[in-house]
Amino acid sequence: MSSIEAKKWYVVYSKPQKEEFAEFCLRHRGVEVFLPKLLFPVSLQKRKRVVPLFPSYLFTQINDAAQYQAIIWTPGVNRVVSFNGTPAPIDDAVISFLKAQGTPDGMISARSDLRKGQEVQITGGPFAGLAGIIQEPPGAKDRVKILMRLLSRDVNVEVPLRFLNSGWVAESSKSNLFNLEDCTPQAHA
Repeated sequence: MSSIEAKKWYVVYSKPQKEEFAEFCLRHRGVEVFLPKLLFPVSLQKRKRVVPLFPSYLFTQINDAAQYQAIIWTPGVNRVVSFNGTPAPIDDAVISFLKAQGTPDGMISARSDLRKGQEVQITGGPFAGLAGIIQEPPGAKDRVKILMRLLSRDVNVEVPLRFLNSGWVAESSKSNLFNLEDCTPQAHA
């Protein structure tokens, strides 16, 4: 494939839930791979604490047409993201930015996107079904202070983060926060 630019990063679309397998197989073939992962807090009690930042997507640095052929035939890989049949390189600055956000192995810590003054619905525990206003966002113990109206008076309560509907944002190692929804790859071949 003559349209491959040497030493550029490309987006690889993996088979469903095979990102880590594809990463392993690509590394075994000598391809440079970057798979950013999101690490959720222990207290969240999610089934999986570590998930791909971009499900089914990983990044590879392709050197030439022969390596491109090896990549598309790697187990776990579905295809290289392309436009009009031409693999589309991704800007090196995007990869550098993502690498700077986490650990050398691509692990990026997540934090809740809850803010002071935000109205929230409680989904579990003794206050399930009630609403309140956040007084303090989640602390180190992942508990949120909420102001609720109970028995005709305002009451401050602490609720575990897992009992609230909230989104997640990546917490940078350099304290620059970015919204995960802004980073999701939009192109499908």
